[in-house]
Amino acid sequence: MTRLGHERYCEEILVQTGLFREVLRGADLTAKVPTCPEWTVGELTRHVGEALRWMGTTVRTRAREAVPEEDVPGFGGPRCSDPASLDAWLKEGAELTAAALREAGPDTRVWTWTGDQKAGFWARRAVHETVIHRADLAIAARAPYVLAPEVAADTLEEWLEIGSLPQTMERRPELAGLLGPGRTLCLHATDTGPAGTRWLIDLTGDRIAWRRGGQDERAAATLSGPLTDVLLVFYRRLPADTSTVTVQGDRGLFDEWLGLVSFG
Repeated sequence: MTRLGHERYCEEILVQTGLFREVLRGADLTAKVPTCPEWTVGELTRHVGEALRWMGTTVRTRAREAVPEEDVPGFGGPRCSDPASLDAWLKEGAELTAAALREAGPDTRVWTWTGDQKAGFWARRAVHETVIHRADLAIAARAPYVLAPEVAADTLEEWLEIGSLPQTMERRPELAGLLGPGRTLCLHATDTGPAGTRWLIDLTGDRIAWRRGGQDERAAATLSGPLTDVLLVFYRRLPADTSTVTVQGDRGLFDEWLGLVSFG
């Protein structure tokens, strides 16, 4: 699938943060977040705001190494827990990050934790970081969650790209336990056209690999359902027994995958 493009990513940072803020305004900042049980809604919000400001600072300063948190302006957010102050801080951080990315353009060289040492990496990462944590907030606040299909697909594909990087396997050697003959997974979005869209995850080689799958391809285990729900199950924001999705085939393999692989 074609990526969304740098300007669209910059715009989506503002869109996704705006949608996050809409739910935040009516939420209890002290409520626990079921999908991130170590956080309250207020702590989740600070995490999102800190991540955006850190990425924006990385790009704005053309960093050549990871930026220390203490070097990120406004990193910790307002000292008070006033919802309006937290909302304004989050809005400002998103705007600063989008502006830094627009000024830099996608090809400016900056530090990242992957081989893709360009500002465009952070534009895409900022969007999908916010997309997933917006789902966390919606679940905590029992609010509706709607995601444009092209954004949902790109969020899924970014996850697959990062998950299949050699660096990921080096950092997480336990992932090698997923590999073996006949071990394949299919993600099938059923609402993206007459035949839907399929992503095939191949665990039969010496590392995790993936590609867009064809309509007639089969896998050892298949997760099927609406695209956004498939994404949220894959990110462990919804349980695999959610009524809108089905898991066919080797459920043990699918559960093993979910138990070992996490991101965001």
